[in-house]
Amino acid sequence: MHRLDDRRGAFAAQTEELKWENAVRTAVTGSLCLLVLIASMSSPHAQGSPQVQSSPSLSGTVSSDREGPMEGVLVSVKKAGSTITTTVVSDSKGHYGFPADRLAPGAYKLAVRAAGYALDGPDAITLAQGGPATADLKLKPAPITPDQVTNAEWLTSAPGPEDLKRAMLNCTDCHSLQRIFVSSHSSDEFLQVFDRMGGYYPGASDLQPQRLNGQHRRPAVDSALARKFADYLATLNLSTHAEHSFDLKMTPRATGDATRVIITEYDLPRKEIQPHDVIVDADGTVWFSHFAEQFLSKLDPKTGQVTDYPIPVLKPDHPKGTLDLEADPDGAIWVGLMYQGGMARFDRKTEQFRIYPLPKEWQTDATQQSHFSVAGMKADGKIWVKNSDHSQVLKLDPVSGVYVNLGSYSIPSTGKPIGIYGIYADAQNNAYILEFGNGGIGKIDAKTDAFAFYPTPTPFSKARRGRVDAQNRLWFAEFGSNGVAMFDPGTEKITEWKAPLEWESPYDVVADRYGHVWEVNESSDRLG
Repeated sequence: MHRLDDRRGAFAAQTEELKWENAVRTAVTGSLCLLVLIASMSSPHAQGSPQVQSSPSLSGTVSSDREGPMEGVLVSVKKAGSTITTTVVSDSKGHYGFPADRLAPGAYKLAVRAAGYALDGPDAITLAQGGPATADLKLKPAPITPDQVTNAEWLTSAPGPEDLKRAMLNCTDCHSLQRIFVSSHSSDEFLQVFDRMGGYYPGASDLQPQRLNGQHRRPAVDSALARKFADYLATLNLSTHAEHSFDLKMTPRATGDATRVIITEYDLPRKEIQPHDVIVDADGTVWFSHFAEQFLSKLDPKTGQVTDYPIPVLKPDHPKGTLDLEADPDGAIWVGLMYQGGMARFDRKTEQFRIYPLPKEWQTDATQQSHFSVAGMKADGKIWVKNSDHSQVLKLDPVSGVYVNLGSYSIPSTGKPIGIYGIYADAQNNAYILEFGNGGIGKIDAKTDAFAFYPTPTPFSKARRGRVDAQNRLWFAEFGSNGVAMFDPGTEKITEWKAPLEWESPYDVVADRYGHVWEVNESSDRLG
């Protein structure tokens, strides 16, 4: 698990953590990203503040013979016996520094991250009581290994047409592209892989290879493209040669403001944990959902201690795991039960669940509650829920436990069915549905159920996840067009911004209370 702090004024006397704002999310095995701002860019403490305002407990410079002082190098320390790793980033002069309140005296393991480099010197340091320590770090050239290459870097580096590269974005929902590029599959074998992959739950892993139930399958590779795609992948991997036939194009290291951060990582107690969504409650406690297990978990950000709360299993023969995680206005934690077929509400005081199963007569092997919204429930007492089976939109009354099925929706101008990814409510509890098959957003009126559809300016943008901000505007990720977009209900216009790096594939977007918008993606190792 990672915590990233904006360090513009991070060491000022007055700091404030964001509460109740959904964290930017990722679905990587054993890793969870929590975004916590210690001081906003618009905070009065941030303007013109130096990188470290208090005396650091550990500081130094990072350099190499090739570059001299190096900016954008990640410097990490982990205390012996601890589950918490703290990372800072070197500035334009190669300087790095850990704030005094982050590192207690003791023995620490030291590590760096910079593509094409390795630490040239001791990887351990002891911090004594009563004074700061200095460690100047020298780096030496080192080969880039496949596990250091992000999905975006594989896509940028690989030769070939954009349509075939774009097809690989469907693979990143379940695994990294490294798995493809280091494989030795032939074209015929890739065709078999395509067929086999369609039968796995998206939260499946090598440690938990869960299969879908019955005849239900995930969307298949387009039959018209399958052979061409298989041939293409076989030219990129190691099926016919020992090394890749193309040079790796690595993303430049962070510079400027992007180096003014502190990243805190938390080791989780079991290797098979796949945290998916994360939120921070009003008390500063971290909560995360499990993509492949039937748990809701909380984490103490000070100690790293994790507590698991087992969620009742409704359908033992179907895949286990949860996805969307939200806190309602009263502080209860809600989680979508995916293929278990329903919703769960967790009372933080009693530490008890209330389960809201879908009616049995509605359920099939494809029933899946991955996304929902409790944000506007104070307006009319209802919760919006998506059933991935035929992209149905449901309303849940949390008092009675009764669902109302509004059915599936189509794009008015074409009649094509809308493939919904995320669903989000505004202040009046009107629902936005994000169209993933092509690109656009639908709006359902909470009072009349009237429906309107707004296509994105960029075709095939694949609107994915997002959030409504304090001004009642919808921010959302454009996974297919590598951008972020905002819908203003006042003007009924969509504004788009493109990501600065190729193939980032934004997954989720959230606006913070200071007016900044953050995105996380499936393909790069950067937050935007």
